[in-house]
Amino acid sequence: MKKSYKIEVDCANCANKMEEAANRTAGVKQAVVNFMTLKMNVEFEEGQDPKAVMQEVLKNCKKVEDDCEIYF
Repeated sequence: MKKSYKIEVDCANCANKMEEAANRTAGVKQAVVNFMTLKMNVEFEEGQDPKAVMQEVLKNCKKVEDDCEIYF
């Protein structure tokens, strides 16, 4: 399953950090952050609950960029 989320991040480097953090999260098959459109496209692994996984993605992103935001 693929979903797109609106994000808030200050710079392209921070967006890269968010992408790396999201890709390290259990349940995420692939995450791509586009700084220009302020969107995160996430493909979830089979059988995962997107809401639960995205809570973990947000936690992991906040560790590397504490003022970022993901809107689900």
